[in-house]
Amino acid sequence: MGKAKAKAAEPRLIPHGASTLPFVTVDNYSLEIKDKDGFIGDKASKGAFRDLMDKWRKPLKELDLDPFGRAPSEQIPKDKLAKLLASDDPGKAGFVQSVVEDFAQQLAAIIRRFLALKEWRGTERIVIGGGFQASQVGKVAVGRALLILREDKIKIEIDLIKNDSDHAGLIGSAYLLPPWMFKGHDAFLAIDIGGTNIRAGVVSFKNGKSKPFSDLAVEKIDLWRHADDEIKRGDAADRIVSMLSDLVEWSQKKGHKLVPVIGVGCPGRIDPDGAIERGAQNLPGNWESSRFNLPDYLQSEIPKIGGEETLVVMHNDAVIQGLSDYPNARGHKRWAVLTIGTGLGNARFTNRAA
Repeated sequence: MGKAKAKAAEPRLIPHGASTLPFVTVDNYSLEIKDKDGFIGDKASKGAFRDLMDKWRKPLKELDLDPFGRAPSEQIPKDKLAKLLASDDPGKAGFVQSVVEDFAQQLAAIIRRFLALKEWRGTERIVIGGGFQASQVGKVAVGRALLILREDKIKIEIDLIKNDSDHAGLIGSAYLLPPWMFKGHDAFLAIDIGGTNIRAGVVSFKNGKSKPFSDLAVEKIDLWRHADDEIKRGDAADRIVSMLSDLVEWSQKKGHKLVPVIGVGCPGRIDPDGAIERGAQNLPGNWESSRFNLPDYLQSEIPKIGGEETLVVMHNDAVIQGLSDYPNARGHKRWAVLTIGTGLGNARFTNRAA
């Protein structure tokens, strides 16, 4: 159960974690930058936002004015924060605004550090992904960070990923594949593995027979919040297989002709053979073990799709989220993505000649 071993790299039609993709070159991803406090990415995550909430709640608790009572910050929904931000109560609105301002300052500082790297030299656009940016407070924080950078005369375009935050990590897998693989099909399977949730979905393209990358949309999605369960790595791998198998069955009933490919987005540095080199510490169990290879396991458990041999292609989850916004980045040569979630993901791209 979930015990496929990593094996020596061998020639593949599409290598895992590839730097050269059909439409872009992945210049780098999962860069780790440190300061005196540790990894700077830890200052722009969902956990960092909660820490800032705790900071501002502390003096309010002492005055018995905490708007959330005894509720832990991690249990306070983002839509409640959005309501307080728009509240007529100046104290409550000011509380949320203070947290947002602190987070925006930290995000702006992190963007400055990335732009100062030689690996990010020439970056023209940064797109922000992850679940945090989908909330109203997240959007305000990103907007405020952009204004801070503008004030510092830093010329960079910053935008939000256009696709739904639950869908971007699935849709982006399309750009791992050469267009010819889509011909004669109208959908494919993808899975997005995160530190909190795992999403599996059927990505359809209505005009697939003539324009394989037009009308990409998640037609069916299954979400599992694994962070709420105490599970082992093997249990997680088996659950992923179950999710994908159910989607294959659903697709058959819908009459979809699936591309015999499963696109996988996963945290960490991905080796060409599908092993995870590092960066998967937020996943259940040890996903970096030499005894575990998720793509091999998926291929062994789902050997065929639509009567054709299954091909599994895995890349870093931030890379795939960024790729979902490729249609909006075609006007830029060099662009990047930052994903704000359980951690801070990053990737830099150079568009290839069409």
